[in-house]
Amino acid sequence: MSPAVSGSARITALDVLDVRFPTSEHLDGSDAMNPEPDYSAAYVVLRTDAAGGGAEGHALAFTTGRGNDVQAAAIAALAPYVVGRPVAEVCGDLGGFARSLVHDPQLRWLGPEKGVIHMATGAVVNAAWDLTAKLAGKPVWRLLAEMPPEELVAQVDFRWLSDALTPEDALEILRRAEPGREERVARLLEHGYPAYTTTPGWLGYSDEKLARLAREAVGEGFTQIKLKVGASLEDDIRRMRTAREAVGDGIRIAVDANQRWDVRPAIDWMRALAPYDPYWIEEPTSPDDILGHAAIREALRPIRVATGEHIANRVVFKQLLQAGAVDVVQIDSARVGGVNENLAILLLAAKFGVPVCPHAGGVGLCEMVQHLSMFDFVAVSGTLEDRVIEYVDHLHEHFVDPVRVAGGHYLAPTRPGLGAQMRPGSLKEYAYPDGPVWSAR
Repeated sequence: MSPAVSGSARITALDVLDVRFPTSEHLDGSDAMNPEPDYSAAYVVLRTDAAGGGAEGHALAFTTGRGNDVQAAAIAALAPYVVGRPVAEVCGDLGGFARSLVHDPQLRWLGPEKGVIHMATGAVVNAAWDLTAKLAGKPVWRLLAEMPPEELVAQVDFRWLSDALTPEDALEILRRAEPGREERVARLLEHGYPAYTTTPGWLGYSDEKLARLAREAVGEGFTQIKLKVGASLEDDIRRMRTAREAVGDGIRIAVDANQRWDVRPAIDWMRALAPYDPYWIEEPTSPDDILGHAAIREALRPIRVATGEHIANRVVFKQLLQAGAVDVVQIDSARVGGVNENLAILLLAAKFGVPVCPHAGGVGLCEMVQHLSMFDFVAVSGTLEDRVIEYVDHLHEHFVDPVRVAGGHYLAPTRPGLGAQMRPGSLKEYAYPDGPVWSAR
């Protein structure tokens, strides 16, 4: 996998920026647990002296405003573990690079493999994948999809997984998907990957805005939308009825409680919404409550249970799958330990036969996670059945290679990298607290 890089090339710096967008002003992103979020990025740049000093890796950890400085500080704390490393060594063994960060005996005391430090690790690991893909001249999804199964397995940390997924299991899954890889690549390039949109469903929007945006989404080719729920049952019943009347019976409506409820309220609330045919309930309770998710799933069938965006690591995903607690796995590109740990989660989902429908939106999450789903289709699951990537039409203009969505599908990225690189002007304008956008406030 290692691109052709001079053996003397090194990582020369790990820069971190606190970038925030005042999305709370229009209640974009508002939900039952985040009523006034400011979508933010703890943004990382891996600088190198490879390719004449112009080779860089970009990624980010996503937050919703306050605390972004803490996340940025955690990323900056990883600089001594990264700066000075040979580029060829990092890019040639990304699995080893990721493990060297999460296995460090002093760093892991802060987790292990959870919380702010693990998200920081994920941002740095994702930046290394972005760097590797740029040096190889390929988008990350294609870089992954062209790896042989043995090389993909080498990216995964199987520690704590072997009772559910072994390297041999992973090899079998990947080898089973090898036939037809090229045909699936061609299909992606021609048709893209199915998407659903949360754009109509923010909790702070009026009913009129919800209905208008829902109709527009259907007109744009989306066959699934999502509404935020959980603040008021009376309001949610009215909003679900409004959405169903706007889109008709043939469109899926998922709902998302953002961890608002205990188990019993989740069951009762969703039974009240059941007449409007919700497709799934997302994050009905604490992301750590495996048995709670299992109880909710059992009580609400055929309404599906989906979760994942706040799950700390692959071990919790393993347990959710072992317990039969979820119908839909929702990976997030910036929550766990980067591309490598998400590969483990994709393989776990394939082993248990559960579809993966990623969480996205935020800042840069759509840009990054599309690569993981497209790789999954080509080289892991081999199917698009019941699979969609979340899409939110916010903040894409700030990225060098923004997502492209047409006819309700993500169009496959062709530009090298992971897609997380932001425009220099945006980094300057929205820097917190001294950028012009914030200093004017």
